[in-house]
Amino acid sequence: MTAVNPAQTPAENAVGRPTPITNATGLQKPSGMPVHKYGRYEAVEIPDRTWPEKRVTKAPRWLSTDLRDGNQALIDPMSPARKREMFDLLVRMGYKEIEVGFPSSGETDFAFVRSIIEEGAIPEDVTISVLTQAREELIERTVESLRGAHRATVHLYNATAPTFRRVVFRGSKEQVKQIAVDGTRLVMEYAEKILGDETIFGYQYSPEIFTDTELDFALEVCEAVCDVWQPEEGREIILNLPATVERSTPSTHADRFEWMSRNLSRREYVCLSVHPHNDRGTAVAAAELALMAGADRIEGCLFGQGERTGNVDLVTLGMNLFSQGVDPQIDFSQIDEIRRTSEYCNQMEVHPRHPYAGDLVYTAFSGSHQDAIKKGFDAMEADAAAQGKTVDDIEWAVPYLPIDPKDVGRSYEAVIRVNSQSGKGGIAYVLKNDHKLDLPRRMQIEFSRIIQAKTDAEGGEVTPTQIWTTFQDEYLPNPENAAAQWGRVQIRSGQTTTGSDGRDTITVEANVDGSDTVLTGTGNGPISAFFEALQAIGIDARLLDYTEHTMSEGASAQAASYIECAIDGKVLWGIGIDANTTRASLKAVVSAVNRATR
Repeated sequence: MTAVNPAQTPAENAVGRPTPITNATGLQKPSGMPVHKYGRYEAVEIPDRTWPEKRVTKAPRWLSTDLRDGNQALIDPMSPARKREMFDLLVRMGYKEIEVGFPSSGETDFAFVRSIIEEGAIPEDVTISVLTQAREELIERTVESLRGAHRATVHLYNATAPTFRRVVFRGSKEQVKQIAVDGTRLVMEYAEKILGDETIFGYQYSPEIFTDTELDFALEVCEAVCDVWQPEEGREIILNLPATVERSTPSTHADRFEWMSRNLSRREYVCLSVHPHNDRGTAVAAAELALMAGADRIEGCLFGQGERTGNVDLVTLGMNLFSQGVDPQIDFSQIDEIRRTSEYCNQMEVHPRHPYAGDLVYTAFSGSHQDAIKKGFDAMEADAAAQGKTVDDIEWAVPYLPIDPKDVGRSYEAVIRVNSQSGKGGIAYVLKNDHKLDLPRRMQIEFSRIIQAKTDAEGGEVTPTQIWTTFQDEYLPNPENAAAQWGRVQIRSGQTTTGSDGRDTITVEANVDGSDTVLTGTGNGPISAFFEALQAIGIDARLLDYTEHTMSEGASAQAASYIECAIDGKVLWGIGIDANTTRASLKAVVSAVNRATR
C-alpha cells in the first residue's frame, strides 16, 4: 500500500469544499503574482433564482454595433465606403436594429448617418441607432443627424460605477442620476423640435459600467430615466445594461439581469438589452445566460470586433442558436462572404479557428477523426434512405461536426482535406520561392489535395519540378501549345469601357467550344462584367474571393491574380498571370471556369 504524502492531505478547493487526494506527482504552488491588488466581484443574493432552469427557445432582438462600438476600436477606422459596405451587409443578413455611429464625435460619423438617410439606403423595417453622451450640444447634434429617418433611436449613456463617480466625475450618486435625467429630457425636447412625424422615434439609456455599479443604484437611475420618458403601451424604452468591462462569471452576470428584470417597475414596457464585452473571455456565455435571466435583446459585433478583447460575437451567438434548432432570424448561409466583407471593412483577419467561420473549423487533421466523419456521412445517408427522406430532412448527426458545413456555404471538400494538409506548407514554399507565386491559404489547400492524389497514385517523392509541372497543367494550360490547351474558353483580347453611371462594359474576343466569338457584359467592375458575359454562354459563375500581387519589380513586371469562384455548385480557384492586372484577372476567371468543365 502506498503511503499518503502529508503534502497531499485534503485542503479546501476554490469554492470551499475539500479537495480529494490525487496521485499527482506534484502540487500547484503560489505564482508569486501580485494577487493582493485585485478585489473580488460582488455576488448577487437570489436564493430563488430561476434562470438556471430556463432554455433559450427563440431568437432575441439583435442590435449590431459594428459601425459604432466596433468601428471606434479599429486601428484604421472605416472609410465611408467601408462603412457603407458593412451597413449593406448587416441589412442583407437581416439585422433590424443597427447602431450606425456616434454623430457628435466628428464629421465622418455625422456625414455617414446623413448619407444612408438621404440615399434611401435604410429599409423601412430597419431602425438605426446613434449614440450620444449626456451633454446638450452633443444631443442636439445627434438628433439633427436623424432628420428624415423613418425609424431611429437615440442611445444616451453616462457612467454610474463608483470608481467613475469618484475618480472621473467626482460627483455624488444624486449628481450622476441627474445627468441621466437631464440628458433624457433633452433628447425628448430636441426630438420634438427637430424630427417630424415621419420619424418613428425611440430612446435607449445605458448606465455605463453596469457591471461595477451597485444594483440598487443602477435600478434607481433607470427608474428615474423611465419617470421622464414615461414608457407605456406602444412607447417602449430600451434599458441597456452593459458589461463595459467584463468583471465576473457569466452566472453572476445572469443574476444581475434577473435581479434587474424582477425589480423594474414598468418591466412590460422595457426592452432589457445586454451588451457584453469579452475581457474575461466569456462574453458569449454571459449573453446566453442573460437571455435565460430575462434579457430581450443582445448588442454585439460580427466576429467579436470591439474594444480591448472585443464585444460579444454575434456570429457565434446566432450560430449557437442555429446548431440547437433555433432560428436565429439572421442569415449566416454564406459565412465566407460575411467573413470576407467583415475583414475588408475592419482591415482585420478572422482567426482560422474562429467558431463556425474560420478556415479550419470544419477540417479534421487526425486520421481517427477523418474516419469517424466519413462513417458519420455514410450513416446519415443510410438513415435517410431507410426513412425515405433526403439527408437534409433528418437530424444532423456526424461526429466532430456540430453543424452541416453546407448550411453555411462550405463544401464537404473542406472536411476531407486531412492528409493533404501535411504537405501544404512545403508545396506553397516551392511555388513562392521558385516561381514567385504566393497562393492564398484556401488555394494552397486545394492544390495540396491534387499533389496528394498524385503521390497516392504514383508513390515516391514529388520534386519541385514535378510540383510546378502539375500546377501548370492544373491551372495554367499553355495558350501557345494547342496540344496543352483544355477547357471550354480561351480568351485572346479584351477591352473595358466605363459609362457615365460608373459601371464597366467589357468586350472579350474568345474561342468558346472551338468557335471564335465575342463576349460582352456589364457590371460594377471588369470581373463583374466578365461574369455577366459568361452567363450568355451558359456558365453560371460567382466570385467568392479575389487577391493579386506583383511577381517582380520594374516596368515589365507581371501580376498574378487568384480568383475563387462558385461554378455550377463547385468551388474552384483559378490563376491568371499577365503584365496587365485586368487581363490577369480575366485569365484567372477562365482558369477556374475551364477547370470546372475539364
